[in-house]
Amino acid sequence: MSPIAAQSLRTRWLAVVALVAAQFMIVLDQNIVSIALPAIRDDLAFSQANLVWTVNAYVIPFGGLLLLAGRLGDLVSRKQVFLAGLALFTLASVAAALADSQGFLLGARFVQGIGGAITAAGLLGMIVTIFREPQHQVKAIGVYGFASASGGAAGSVIGGVLTETLGWESVFYVNLPFGLIVAAMAWKLLPTDRGIGIKAGADVIGAALVTAGLMLGVYTLIETERYGLTSARTLGLGALAVALLAGFFVRQAKAAAPLVPLRILFSRNVAGANLSQALMVGSAFGFMFFTVLYLQQVLEFAPLAAGLAFLPAPIVIAVVSMALAPRLLTRFGARPLVLTGLTLMVAGFVLFAQMRADGNYLADVLPGMVTAPLGFGLAMPALMTLGMADSKPEDAGVTSGLFNTAQQVGGAVGLAVISTAVSARTGNLLESGTAQAEALTAGFRLGYWVAAGLAAAALLIAVTVIKARKGAEAPAEMPVAVG
Repeated sequence: MSPIAAQSLRTRWLAVVALVAAQFMIVLDQNIVSIALPAIRDDLAFSQANLVWTVNAYVIPFGGLLLLAGRLGDLVSRKQVFLAGLALFTLASVAAALADSQGFLLGARFVQGIGGAITAAGLLGMIVTIFREPQHQVKAIGVYGFASASGGAAGSVIGGVLTETLGWESVFYVNLPFGLIVAAMAWKLLPTDRGIGIKAGADVIGAALVTAGLMLGVYTLIETERYGLTSARTLGLGALAVALLAGFFVRQAKAAAPLVPLRILFSRNVAGANLSQALMVGSAFGFMFFTVLYLQQVLEFAPLAAGLAFLPAPIVIAVVSMALAPRLLTRFGARPLVLTGLTLMVAGFVLFAQMRADGNYLADVLPGMVTAPLGFGLAMPALMTLGMADSKPEDAGVTSGLFNTAQQVGGAVGLAVISTAVSARTGNLLESGTAQAEALTAGFRLGYWVAAGLAAAALLIAVTVIKARKGAEAPAEMPVAVG
């Protein structure tokens, strides 16, 4: 009997709680820092141009290493890789809190991104390994989906509270107790596992190609706001990133032990789920970013008030993803939930696109703040289920890493596209003499229409690519090799 099968249901759920808490911490950290940026700028004398690297220094290694980290867990040990990443992330968080210079902070954030990628890459794969029973799997995936979705919204709230009461350092220090508690739980509750062996998949060339391609691609995307989507620099670096990733796929087709077996990508549901998720998350990133700006720059909310204004989003996501979605998944399957959720997201962004310069929270923000998260809470667990459904035991980590990579790249692409549209629209109106509030609001409205378009594209892919399957469409059983 495998160590997982020998564990009680309660112990397995506690193990899932530890993994979900780690996911919440990772996603929270990606957003909590944004609220603290003005305080960091003032204390460490950042220029406005350099301040953005407090975020970018984390995002680049995080987005670039997820796929490699997921495969490393399959080869070595998912538990060991997870604990190593968690330790690195926690220590780097403390280093960031202690930073007394720009260089020290940026270096700590880069290491933090590496630790975050190693921690997060195989989480979903471990969750579907812990629970093989469909009725428990869908519930666990729903909880994981809640952590992924609500961590972003909660970051604005928690970041505002911590920054105003304890200073910017606290947004990093908060990861220390969080990390220690999660590590202790994971060490005790996660069964010891043995990977398939480093020799079975040590594709060094493939690892170098995909890591370089993803990191360069993420870097290029986050720099588009400075250089533009159609600049020679952006197009040149983008072409190089595409060439590196194309080389990676060629390598995977020929390698005896590929880093990512191409059979994973040839599954219609896996491919459809990843593409739909990338577009959906891209639209959601834009929604979160520009709603905060609308609240602060147009409605003149203070940072803490703007953060609290996001509370409906995590509440709705929690209720839907943890209570409603698992039941609907079991009864109807994943595809109907994806289609319904994405349709609601499109409707939510259309509601946001009606906002006014002289508007108010109840009329211009709250309707979309409920509708879009409702759709996200339905669609995300269903897409996660589809994304892992055809995964073989030895591929669980890399499939999970692929899903997380699609999420990060989709977010970067979506935010870059929406930001470019918003900046161009706002800039043109300001140059023509339009009042600032009117110009900003018009730009945000266009951004929401673009977000609605991305969500609609995700819906189209789901309709045409994803196949209906019976039951909860839960991932196949994934026994763990025992050493």
